[in-house]
Amino acid sequence: MRLFGTDGVRGEAGSFLSAEVAMKLAMAAGIYLKPHAVTSKILVGKDTRRSGYMIENALVSGLTAVGFDVVEVGPMPTPAIAFITENMRCDAGIMISASHNSFEDNGIKFFDGRGDKFSREVEKKIEDIFFDDEALREAQVTGKKIGKAKRIDDVIGRYIVQLKNSFPVEMTLQGMRIVLDTANGAAYKVGPTVLEELGAEVIVLHDKPDGFNINEGCGALHTKDLQNAVVKYRADLGIALDGDADRVVIIDEQGEVVDGDQLLGSLGVYMHERGVLQGAGIVATVMSNKGLDDYLDVHGLKLYRSDVGDKNVLEIMKKEGINFGGEQSGHVILHDFAKTGDGLVSALAVLALLIDKKKKASEALRPFSLYPQKLVNIQVKEKKPLNSIEGLYEELASLEKQGIRQLIRYSGTENKLRVLLEAKNSKLMEEKMDALVAFFKKALND
Repeated sequence: MRLFGTDGVRGEAGSFLSAEVAMKLAMAAGIYLKPHAVTSKILVGKDTRRSGYMIENALVSGLTAVGFDVVEVGPMPTPAIAFITENMRCDAGIMISASHNSFEDNGIKFFDGRGDKFSREVEKKIEDIFFDDEALREAQVTGKKIGKAKRIDDVIGRYIVQLKNSFPVEMTLQGMRIVLDTANGAAYKVGPTVLEELGAEVIVLHDKPDGFNINEGCGALHTKDLQNAVVKYRADLGIALDGDADRVVIIDEQGEVVDGDQLLGSLGVYMHERGVLQGAGIVATVMSNKGLDDYLDVHGLKLYRSDVGDKNVLEIMKKEGINFGGEQSGHVILHDFAKTGDGLVSALAVLALLIDKKKKASEALRPFSLYPQKLVNIQVKEKKPLNSIEGLYEELASLEKQGIRQLIRYSGTENKLRVLLEAKNSKLMEEKMDALVAFFKKALND
């Protein structure tokens, strides 16, 4: 599709994602939603990027122009928008965020009235309307039919209650020292608040957003400051969020990053032991390590794999009747409490596990070994169809014969080819990766 990528519409604010594009996109979404509208009310939230003001106002203009009322809630995590949309009985919710990208980018994510992300089919319909100038003109209303907008500043309390409800009522964080990195993003207020209300001593990093410093050298993608702080303050745990707080990275008490697959395995088996895991398995993506398969198998659980993207994870979860899944990158979905990846809900689940098992994070969150795995991103001039590359089938067949798992795909947002290899023999894997990278550079850049 020309507008929508793997997670909404995303690009450089002011160029690809201009005020005009945002307004037309809002109008197109409103036109699609109108026949299904119940309350004619749409929620709009954002992260802390300066460009959020521009896009927010453009969205409000587009939605009110086609007859919707808009509720603006200001900076809030993406999962909070999903929850509040349903909680406030809105017909849809919109989150303005480019997630883990730097401040120059921004994005627009849509949720339906149940707090679920729009399907690819719905996004395609909205995109078709976006490019239909006549439909956009005809849908604009006049007089008393024009919508209104209002800002509500106290919805953070609803989300805090939801977060606390996800934490076992018989537990407290009293006596725990936690370092939290909010990435100068959307959870800079709610993150510290909920941890402190549950009794923890909280040391907060990067909670001074200025519109430009979101994700800058901090948060889930840049954990060095957090790792050092955990060791310095002798904390029990470090929690790193990304700009819109739908992703989490956990740092153990030794200052080491907990692998995302080991995190998924730990939480999945813990839920199984407590009798709250539904569907006799969990969902991860094609990127997840084979070690996760082996660990779940020992516990009688199945690993279902989806394409990359938490939306795809959720689709398989719904299909298989499973209430837990996620991506190794830190998007973890506990569907009993969140409709999308929620960094804070996930962090609270980790804390509950540590308290219940009476173990340190370094022990409790590394229950199995990982297969050696390597990911390389290759810059390409154009995204040629992989099945058209001469000699590729033979290369991949050779890898399979040698017991090397491969995943090769183009980035959804950049001109890059992502090559992932995984094998028990790390030396062999490295050799084959070098050869495969050389093959692709020649095939795609000549």
